Amino acid sequence: MRSPTRYRRRVATVSSDLLRTQAYVGGQWIDADDGRSFPVVNPSTRETIADVPRLGAAETRRAVEAADQALPAWRAWSAKERAAVLRRLASLAAEREGELATLMVLEQGKPMAEARTEVAYALSFYEWFAEEAKRLDGAIVPSPWPDKRILVTREPVGVTAGITPWNFPSAMVTRKSAPALAVGCTMVLKPAEQTPLSALALAALAAEAGVPPGVFSVVTGDATDAPVIGAELTSNPRVRKLGFTGSTEVGKLLMRQCAEQVMKVSLELGGNAPFIVFDDADLEVAVTAAMVCKFRNSGQTCISANRMLVQEGIYDDFLARLTDAVGRLEVGDGFAEGVQVGPLIDEPAVTKVEAHVGDALELGAEVVTGNGRIDGQFYSPSILVDVTPEMRMSREETFGPVAAIARFATEDEAVRIANATPYGLAAYYMTTDLGRTWRVGEALEYGILGVNTGLISTEVAPFGGVKESGIGREGSSYGTDDWTELKYWAVGGLAPAH
Repeated sequence: MRSPTRYRRRVATVSSDLLRTQAYVGGQWIDADDGRSFPVVNPSTRETIADVPRLGAAETRRAVEAADQALPAWRAWSAKERAAVLRRLASLAAEREGELATLMVLEQGKPMAEARTEVAYALSFYEWFAEEAKRLDGAIVPSPWPDKRILVTREPVGVTAGITPWNFPSAMVTRKSAPALAVGCTMVLKPAEQTPLSALALAALAAEAGVPPGVFSVVTGDATDAPVIGAELTSNPRVRKLGFTGSTEVGKLLMRQCAEQVMKVSLELGGNAPFIVFDDADLEVAVTAAMVCKFRNSGQTCISANRMLVQEGIYDDFLARLTDAVGRLEVGDGFAEGVQVGPLIDEPAVTKVEAHVGDALELGAEVVTGNGRIDGQFYSPSILVDVTPEMRMSREETFGPVAAIARFATEDEAVRIANATPYGLAAYYMTTDLGRTWRVGEALEYGILGVNTGLISTEVAPFGGVKESGIGREGSSYGTDDWTELKYWAVGGLAPAH
């Protein structure tokens, strides 16, 4: 949908200090030991943007060693000193917002407006945790012994690892690295093979901001390298914590590997978000919320509305309004003016959406609007009705711009359907009834609730799920918990004078 020549011009608008095609290890930009590389492909044109190194276990081990060597000095910095560096990093990212957003559109495909929003969201974690670093306090506990005092302090876990996904290539990097660096940890980060350029650009800005060599490294590799890099990160005894965002299947594998080292983990995994519209809902609010949480990022978010449940009394009205809104969505290249829905990330992603839709149609669902694959990796925003629980799109994340709608009769039925999943990341419900707001919210088995809104992500709130959607929380004042350890001091020899 856009010529390769124009794309090369777009690449040229990103300065060479941000468009990095080497991995960043121990403060050095490096190639793979064996010289291998892999292409980063633009999902709109399938054109290669750049080639980056295919690192393996040896290079990853050196990154961990560099992080271990940098740890004592970095954790010895005062919280105020670390905070100053993170604020400087946020400021540098803000100054280069346009270039960072351009990189993101090139490698991930989302519309430019969404890319700029993500860059702002990403740097907000550095701003937030720069302040939280200075609030990392402990406690003095009343002692049961007259000659002892009890203190509790919080200390950095140590060397940490981060593994991040492709759907938010900047924000997931900062949501992992900001709290880790703020409390005095060092980190080795492995970005998704589809979108390494955004992570490498942030590494370049971190170095410019004054993050010391070894404190933050980025190791790159393709899909076949990921298990090798992951195995090194989860088996190296120097690494004491892993933060991962991705599929539940991969999260379970990493958790098993980390168990061998009794390594601390935080996991933000898959979701199966219900979007419940009750008959007392404000339909204008409900449709606006549905459009945001279903079609943002082409439906490729872990908190996308995966199952839309609409009460019988307003079903027809809601469907008509949603169909009209979906029909007006502009699909195309992320750099084009007015585009709201970009391409899916790669061919397997399109194939999965097609498989989910095909399965639903075979089992009796009906397409109300949408024409399937448009061209290349672009998929038409679609609505399917008469979707039932046994269909794949009710049980698995579709991760595409397809809304699956089902009817329900009663509040209890809606809650039962919503909770009938092993996942528990985000849930949404639309109601103007205050009593229902509390009843339903307390009954839903999810870590995040969107009530009369489809936009729930912010650095000031704890992001994370329950059940098979993960462990731990990211962002907010709780966001440093998973990157610190508690140390209990029993201080004796304090007997009263006689």
